[in-house]
Amino acid sequence: MQILVNIDVDDLDTAIEFYTNALGLRLVRRLFDGSVAEMHGASSTIHLLSKPPGSTAVSHTSVARDYQRHWTPVHLDFTVVDVSAAVQRAVNAGAKLEGEIETFTWGRLATMSDPFGHGFCLLQFLGKGYDEGA
Repeated sequence: MQILVNIDVDDLDTAIEFYTNALGLRLVRRLFDGSVAEMHGASSTIHLLSKPPGSTAVSHTSVARDYQRHWTPVHLDFTVVDVSAAVQRAVNAGAKLEGEIETFTWGRLATMSDPFGHGFCLLQFLGKGYDEGA
């Protein structure tokens, strides 16, 4: 099974620039009359989908897209070699660090949000990574 990650954004060019500069992804191609950007450089393909604010987010409901900071129980974690350097790169590209970098037995974690309100984490494994908690 392959996992494809889809991220709604209100400005596709800004999103391409952010995900390129913040996380080192690269634009491979544009799809569907240029409304979707296919990004590589992570373990899964990430598609940035151009969707206007206020448009219906879920068919047959009144749920509308809002690009203010929001919360969802599903988010992306990006593993990095050096979380401090990755945070600085992401902040320089337009991300927000939403607290201090935390250190656990398994690694270091930075909770962040992108310019479109989506939460994500930068994660640096230490020692045996998650196996430290087994």
